[in-house]
Amino acid sequence: MHLSILIETMRREGYELSVSTPRVLYKEIDGVKCEPVERLVIDVPETSVGSVMEKMGQRKGELVEMHPVGSRTRLEYLVPSRGLFGYRSEFLTDTKGEGVMNSVFDSYKPYYGEIPRRTVGSLVAWETGTSITYGLFNAQERGTLFIGAGVPVYEGMIVGVSPKAGDIVVNVCKKKHLTNTRASGSDDALRLIPCKQMSLEESLEFIQDDELVEVTPKNIRIRKTILERDLRLKAEAKLKK
Repeated sequence: MHLSILIETMRREGYELSVSTPRVLYKEIDGVKCEPVERLVIDVPETSVGSVMEKMGQRKGELVEMHPVGSRTRLEYLVPSRGLFGYRSEFLTDTKGEGVMNSVFDSYKPYYGEIPRRTVGSLVAWETGTSITYGLFNAQERGTLFIGAGVPVYEGMIVGVSPKAGDIVVNVCKKKHLTNTRASGSDDALRLIPCKQMSLEESLEFIQDDELVEVTPKNIRIRKTILERDLRLKAEAKLKK
């Protein structure tokens, strides 16, 4: 995304900023709410056509043209610009890195309706401190971690992704309580699954409306907009009313 290039340039120049989810600019045309639509051209192996068409359907894409090109297939869609947010990483996964996609602005069209952005939840840090192997070992059972041991964390920081919808609060700073008794195997080293390193572009595609990407010259972190858990729950309750 062009946005990630701009942010990365500013980061290297020493700027610190927090970035929310990208948003499109709507227009009212003849009293109708309209949104930007892009013409998307996709070139994928034949085996990946089904998964691509399924994802495009979920993102309100309208198939305009489809034809084979040798052992590959070329698809052309008209899709809302906001429907492409967060799709590039999924696209590369679905096509095993062999797919090519390019888009260009086409026109403004009437609002397409709600588009689901993310079906997974976030693992949110419970307290401020330094991540500990014991705490990470317990947290990795809930999902995929973004950090390893010895990393400074703060309350409200997102430290991983859960495969299920909804956020889960985890304590990655939790230490093992020492006792005078030792169980069999208690001295075995805890094994951590390698964490997933999130790039700036992946972070921008990952966040939801209540999350931010925190960018500094030395670090890229993901966090909740409201850090305190109690305040987050109150804000969520207000939205449901």
